[in-house]
Amino acid sequence: MAGEFAPYGLSHWLAVGIFAVGAPLVVHLGRRQRTAARARRFSRAFAVTIVLVSVADLWYELVPPTLERSVPLHLSDLVPLVAAYALYFRRTWAHALAYYWGLVLSTQALFSPALTGPDFPHANYMLFWGSHLLAVLAAIYLTWGLGIRVDWRSYRLAVAVTAAWAAVTMTFNTAAGTNYGFLNGKSDTASALDLLGPWPWYLVSVGAVLLVVWALMTWPWVRLRDRGHVT
Repeated sequence: MAGEFAPYGLSHWLAVGIFAVGAPLVVHLGRRQRTAARARRFSRAFAVTIVLVSVADLWYELVPPTLERSVPLHLSDLVPLVAAYALYFRRTWAHALAYYWGLVLSTQALFSPALTGPDFPHANYMLFWGSHLLAVLAAIYLTWGLGIRVDWRSYRLAVAVTAAWAAVTMTFNTAAGTNYGFLNGKSDTASALDLLGPWPWYLVSVGAVLLVVWALMTWPWVRLRDRGHVT
């Protein structure tokens, strides 16, 4: 029987290790796919894998259904689906969301996982880490493996969609007494939000940090494109 998951325990470092190996591996695979057909087959298989894990994760949260955990309003619920769409259809808007959301928000799980409950090899552990890591690896694969880039239009899109998600989710939280996205209160587990002040002021801090970090994630690609060095 699995014990309780503990941050920075052996199973946590196992997930970090998988990411450390997986990130350069997907970049290598993406760059070695010499034909469009080969890259398309791998991308679509990758996308289907993410969807299967996401469906399994949603089903796990639905049994039994509760208002507090069964509505897919966390960004961590949305990032894998957006990443899968980007992989399968190669839409720039989907890649932009997977890039900004995945590389900044989903990677928070590596440092401060909001995971409680049974540890490895329980489904609770496998689905949490599977959905988070696959989404991040998909963004890395698309960006550094296949060479899909972002620009300031991508940045504006990510900001607008994130603001719309926050407005909808906060409204739902207020009406239903829930806390999806940790927009109406901090997580029960330790997280970076603990460094940003009390509610609601940490939301302002998070917004400011995202605007700056996402801008810094955009500027180098635009700079390289303007110089004609993007490959």
